[in-house]
Amino acid sequence: MDSEQIKQLEKELWDAADNLRANSKLTAAEYKDPVLGLILLRYAQNRFEEATEAIAPKLVGPRGTRTATQADYLAAGAMMLPEKSQYDHLANLPEAEDISEAVNEAMRAIEANYADLEGILPKNYQEMDAGLLRELIRVFNKPSVKKLKGDVFGRIYEYFLMKFSMSGAGAQEGGEFFTPPSLVQLIVNFIEPDHGIIHDPACGSGGMFVQTGHFVADHHKAVNEAIKVHGTELKANTARLAKMNLAVHGIEGKIVEGNSFYSDPHDLVGKCDFVMANPPFNVNKVDKARDFVKNDPRLFDDVGIPKADNGNYLWIQYFYHYLNVSGRAGFVMASSATDAGGSEKLIRQKLIETGAVDCIVAVGNNFFYTRSLPCHLWFFDKGKRPENKSKILMIDARNTFRQVNTTLRDFTPDQMAGLTAIVKAYRGEDVSTEFASNDWLKATFPNGVYEDIERLCKIVDVADVAENDHSLTPGRYVGYTVQMDEDFDYQGRLDEIHAELEKLNSEAEGLMRQILWGAV
Repeated sequence: MDSEQIKQLEKELWDAADNLRANSKLTAAEYKDPVLGLILLRYAQNRFEEATEAIAPKLVGPRGTRTATQADYLAAGAMMLPEKSQYDHLANLPEAEDISEAVNEAMRAIEANYADLEGILPKNYQEMDAGLLRELIRVFNKPSVKKLKGDVFGRIYEYFLMKFSMSGAGAQEGGEFFTPPSLVQLIVNFIEPDHGIIHDPACGSGGMFVQTGHFVADHHKAVNEAIKVHGTELKANTARLAKMNLAVHGIEGKIVEGNSFYSDPHDLVGKCDFVMANPPFNVNKVDKARDFVKNDPRLFDDVGIPKADNGNYLWIQYFYHYLNVSGRAGFVMASSATDAGGSEKLIRQKLIETGAVDCIVAVGNNFFYTRSLPCHLWFFDKGKRPENKSKILMIDARNTFRQVNTTLRDFTPDQMAGLTAIVKAYRGEDVSTEFASNDWLKATFPNGVYEDIERLCKIVDVADVAENDHSLTPGRYVGYTVQMDEDFDYQGRLDEIHAELEKLNSEAEGLMRQILWGAV
């Protein structure tokens, strides 16, 4: 099944499921978990069938055929499903059977066999109308769905997460449970997380881990051998979504429900190869008087606790300190952080002086589904090549986007690949092929090689950053030259505008007097 067919199937399944909800009394938030649970069951069934076929020859030995074990299925990247947890069993239940209890029991049986999913799967199907639930089960039991492979199911799960996010179902205050694919993909492309320990201390529904899994697989590595993922998520329901998301994508990982401001459950300071995150912006009322905060090894000793009442510079320090000596980090941050003053500026200066600040990307409005504010992507690299130790790549991508609809933007594949090529060129990699074949790059870089482009990108020296009050706002550096028309009388036109303004003000005062006299 090609990409366009998958997109069409995603839309058909969403439309069918959403139409069922529209004719019920359920809100999108109430509907989200049961629907995602059924997608997981459907996925588990398909993987189970694939694995059953794959391991069958291995069960035959000189002494006959042995019975398959849970270990056999795990080795094949699947769950060993008891009959009551198989999707076909649920789809074929007689009308007289209690379908809600049957689905609840299917979920309980899986949790009993897989400790990582214990207490995670939805088991409140009795709250749905039985007829609605049966129809929903049929939606994911179409022949076109039953034959899908696991990776396609992962895309469908992600698509449903995205659609629920767009509907506002489960969005976190001040953040998202789902980070837009364009931003996740750009972070992954820039930091290239293909090995080692991956950490996200504000992991939401686990999208960073999923995209990392795709990146690893695209580089022909076994995901669970190449990487170990660790996530922390504040909200219990969102942590459950993350665990389900990893299960749907066949990624082994440890997700912990917790508050990253007051705990570090994975104990990963200085141990991470890669850190990626979209933390909630501008969180206030963090209790900085707590002993844990005052003694947090994830903060700089001398200037680590910012005086400003938001958590932005706590997050930024966490990401830096989690990295090992060659680690990379990529994360989303509020635009205000690049120019924040006071104690936050001192922390930013400290970060810049470490040489680990690698790249800053300004992203325009409307990339998120439930808020329209712009943001910045920050990138750290403790293993920079020597030539770049005193340099930072600034990219102003506010005018680089595709308008998806009236309220949403993203990057085109060419723009995504082009921005990635800019970073690779900055790192000294050969990107001549990309510059010759990418239409966006060819239009942007007329000479066919990387060079500083006004209003888009510039490699700056940290000395220049220091002179600019340690600002990390790309727009300060990429520049914008005002073209002056020497034949135009700017002063004369300015005088005309002032005269017009004075006339309008005089007329306004006259109208006001008439209104006041009329009222009297």
